[in-house]
Amino acid sequence: MSTAGALPTVPVDEVEPLEDEWLVVIDPQAVFADPATSPWGSPMWAETVPRIGRLATAYEGRVVVTRFVADPGLGGSWADYYDDWQFALVPGTDPLYAVVPELVDLADHVVTEPTFGKWTRGLRAVIGEQPRLALAGVATDCCVISTALPAADAGASVRVVAQACAGSTLAMHEQALGAMSMFAPQVTIV
Repeated sequence: MSTAGALPTVPVDEVEPLEDEWLVVIDPQAVFADPATSPWGSPMWAETVPRIGRLATAYEGRVVVTRFVADPGLGGSWADYYDDWQFALVPGTDPLYAVVPELVDLADHVVTEPTFGKWTRGLRAVIGEQPRLALAGVATDCCVISTALPAADAGASVRVVAQACAGSTLAMHEQALGAMSMFAPQVTIV
């Protein structure tokens, strides 16, 4: 993160799991990993992925990895979305949607959804209705924020591990962290 107006954060190695807290790693997939191969790739991902790996070791047994997989059948605004992003209309088994090799083995549970937000029935079935959760992953300004806010609104206690998140740009990452910080104490940025 840049230092100009940045929120206070601690290094990933200093983030300790809270009692009964789950780590939810949002969408650590090939489609988001490299801006040279995907228009959705985060320029922050390369520096973020090893931090997520280190963080996950502290949550052994309580790590959920989510995956985004396009569903052209959702209709509504999603139809317009996929008019703009037709490259994403591939099966969920396509390498585009694979979890990156560095993180493929860290999940205790995997939840796949066709929406940005991962606060869904599938995730709640694993971690509960009002859990403590730490969020990491990509993109801070899309799937992370759209998971954090509904989870907090439903009564979950949410910590966003800033250095283990990657935005679509550094500026968007910081803006999303700033927006989420307004929901303290339900959402805290660490």
